[in-house]
Amino acid sequence: MTVSLADLRAEAQRLLTGVPDGAGLDPLTASLIGLAVRASVTALDGRGIDDAIHLAFDAGATPAQIHETLVVVSGLGVHTLMEGSRRVAQALGERGAPLDGPLDPDRRALKDRRQGTDPYWADFERELPGFLDALLRLSPEAYDAFFEYCSVPWRTGAVRGLTKELMSMATDATPGHRYLPGLRLHLANAVRLGAGRVAVLHALEIAAAAPPHVGVPAHGGG
Repeated sequence: MTVSLADLRAEAQRLLTGVPDGAGLDPLTASLIGLAVRASVTALDGRGIDDAIHLAFDAGATPAQIHETLVVVSGLGVHTLMEGSRRVAQALGERGAPLDGPLDPDRRALKDRRQGTDPYWADFERELPGFLDALLRLSPEAYDAFFEYCSVPWRTGAVRGLTKELMSMATDATPGHRYLPGLRLHLANAVRLGAGRVAVLHALEIAAAAPPHVGVPAHGGG
């Protein structure tokens, strides 16, 4: 099954049913989203990143906000774990060695500390069923690191939570990524934080304009 930009937009429109129009994106937010989709590993558009950084400064962004945007989108690499870990678990089951049974005390304590009863992780599980359990069972170290790294921009807090959700949604909706589970999750979070239809659809327009990955030249000599 393939996922097109049209599919992403149709799903967004469906999820936005009943959501008020709300305010549009202010220039600062739009500039940070523009930076996010160009700095994403699915684009790494060097000239576009340079231009987007200056546009963000011109819109009033602080250095902390600009760099925190990079930290947010650098987490895109965890999608490899999201799509790979559960497939390893599935393959083990097919080969007669399922990852099941009660968690050992260390894994149980780690799960309680990282996930606890936070309803966010129930929503996360609905979009990415089996991922966190597979990751925890396969590598408690990677599980712990996943939570630790992804929480960094939420702890530093230079960029509003709503903006972080919109830029995360946008990077999942770029032509070079089209990651529907992430779009659904981050769109719902953005709406929960107050985003309206206009802001969400504007963010998706910025995402759709992200360039393809054309390669990154060497930076040094030799």
